[in-house]
Amino acid sequence: MDRIDAMKVFVTAVEEGSLAGAARRLKRSPTAISRALGLLEQHVGVELLHRTTRSLKLSEAGQRYVEACRRVLVELEEADLIAGAERSSPRGVLTISAPPILGEEVLRPILDDFLRQHPSVSVRLLMLDRFVNLVDEGIDVALRIGNLADSTHISMRTGGDVRRVVVASSQYLSRNPVIDEPSNLSKHQIIAFSNFGLESWSFSSSSGSPAPRTVHFSPRYVVNSVRAGAASAAEGMGVTRLYSYHVTDFVREGRLQIILAGYEPPALPVHLLAPQGRTAVPKVRAFLDFAAPRLRSELARISSEADALT
Repeated sequence: MDRIDAMKVFVTAVEEGSLAGAARRLKRSPTAISRALGLLEQHVGVELLHRTTRSLKLSEAGQRYVEACRRVLVELEEADLIAGAERSSPRGVLTISAPPILGEEVLRPILDDFLRQHPSVSVRLLMLDRFVNLVDEGIDVALRIGNLADSTHISMRTGGDVRRVVVASSQYLSRNPVIDEPSNLSKHQIIAFSNFGLESWSFSSSSGSPAPRTVHFSPRYVVNSVRAGAASAAEGMGVTRLYSYHVTDFVREGRLQIILAGYEPPALPVHLLAPQGRTAVPKVRAFLDFAAPRLRSELARISSEADALT
């Protein structure tokens, strides 16, 4: 058994969620995929995947093993490219994660242009509303909003600091108690989104103290979609907190108003993030060099538009 090949089959099956999906991506028969997985499980001596006719589910051992396989495959790719002196020739699959709306509206057009210039590169763009583990999840580059706590990765700040804004419709504000400080929110219907706090929001202190003030609430409406939360707020269903670029069009159109602007916490930076060593891989280096200046320009525009909203 070619263990490296079997590891690739295993990781692909997990990413695709089915044997059929892995077979399509790897251009092999489902029988060949199943055989490779079976031989790999036989080699390690444990069941890695719980299989049904339509889906796959990782076993506890499989969860640990797939993360290890991703690390091995990434390091092997790096070694092959460097040893082969391929630094000037970007090629292969580039895996990128980004927040959904920022990825869709800002990063995706940049990726389109990048692919036109690099025909030997393919892209997997994963738009996820969570922080990903770059190494364990096989991510080459992540576009991330927020202050970075992990210094083991290579980061490139792309500027465009992002505001966290509280918004509501004029219709809602006209028929509910005034909101002129954060504590007033306890009297209101809150539309909560997991990335911004399901039970509390933090604000800057009005006294100038560096310590944030936290407001607790019981949300009336919890959503896992930014677009849904913004749309419901625009329909007068309550107050919500989102990033400024999420609501720019709504505010311009008069469907939402930014409130509590004087209490906003510090704006968050935007970075491109890559695991140590990945920047030596041609496809990663080429993408970072291509995308960083374009992201800085686009995010500066978005930041300027957000500042003009209030």
